Amino acid sequence: MNESDTRLKLIDPAIMKSWDRNTQVFTEYFFTSGEIVVRGSMVTRKDKKKADYLLMYAPGIPIAIVEAKDTEHTVDAGLQQGMGYAQLLDIPFAYSSNGKGFVEHDFLTGKERALAMDEFPTPAELWTRYSKAKGLEHPYSQEIVTAPYYQEHGGNHPRYYQCIAINRTLEAIARGKNRILLVMATGTGKTFTAFQIVHRLRQTTEVRKVLYLADRNILVDQTIDGDFKPLKRVTTKVVGRKLDSAYEVYFSLYQQLVGENGEEIFREFDSEFFDLIIVDECHRGSAAADSAWRKVLEYFNCAIQIGMTATGGARRRGVRAS
Repeated sequence: MNESDTRLKLIDPAIMKSWDRNTQVFTEYFFTSGEIVVRGSMVTRKDKKKADYLLMYAPGIPIAIVEAKDTEHTVDAGLQQGMGYAQLLDIPFAYSSNGKGFVEHDFLTGKERALAMDEFPTPAELWTRYSKAKGLEHPYSQEIVTAPYYQEHGGNHPRYYQCIAINRTLEAIARGKNRILLVMATGTGKTFTAFQIVHRLRQTTEVRKVLYLADRNILVDQTIDGDFKPLKRVTTKVVGRKLDSAYEVYFSLYQQLVGENGEEIFREFDSEFFDLIIVDECHRGSAAADSAWRKVLEYFNCAIQIGMTATGGARRRGVRAS
């Protein structure tokens, strides 16, 4: 039996017995556009990376990769390929199948095991194993890590590396971390990633009031009108000395809150007013021990604080996840 028939007649039924075909099972899943190769004046792309099956516990929360082979191959023939894809996508479970059985690699334990075709794990089983290994079993933690992504028909969807950043950030918060450094290369969509983090946390009981700090007006304006546009109804930009507590998402320059003459305007808010603070381009000054901007972060020290940067140098200057 060829691979196509093996998948259709044997592997699909085994997986879709407990996984939803429309929301949890993604077949022929392309997740890269192919590596760009430059040789002199010639530019080409390598093949796109494609998983046979990507299994989602919930939208944006991938949990398993399955690679399929025809019945003439051994059951573990696709395992190394599946493991490679799983590592790229930060997925904890990889499987291979030839239609006669499954082989599982569990990245949480490093163990492998063989499974009969009727023993493929359910979404709940895999999620329970993952949650236990990651220390996310408490209902408080589950509320955070399963909070839904913002989804708009025809709108942008997070790329796989953005999902990794978003999911890892929420998992850190769910485990009680409140100081997080998010390092992403220039051009990889830090503000869209930040928007999804804010949106998901605002679906929980953990976060209601958010402060987004930047050091340039153009960054603030572009972010409000761009990636954060879905939250515009509850968003305000701090202007002058006026601080309106009726809003839920606040954008401000560091300098605006500190004041030109050190008035420390931020003290007009209660120190526990904000639940979450996003610090854009945090390497530019907020990490310095003697920075006036640091006063803002120290005053709102009860809030979860996420620093975003495109350079690992921020880590050396004192910003770190802790």
